[in-house]
Amino acid sequence: MKTRGFCLSLLVAVALVGVVGCGQEAPKNGVPKAPAASGNPATDAAGQAIVDSIKTPLDKAHQVENKLEKAAEKTADTVKDATP
Repeated sequence: MKTRGFCLSLLVAVALVGVVGCGQEAPKNGVPKAPAASGNPATDAAGQAIVDSIKTPLDKAHQVENKLEKAAEKTADTVKDATP
């Protein structure tokens, strides 16, 4: 009878350690941070050129998207008015 109680308490202890141990978060190495500003004018100019090369097409895409949305709304209004 003693061995049965010992085995049962050992099983409960192992289960409790497993549950408590699984609840812990994994260690974090740190959140990657943005690179610090270099202060070098050539690097800053190159970085700004890259940003501009991405920003200009995105701005044009937003303009086209807005035109398409307006056209879709106009078409929907036309269809809505045409249905009896």
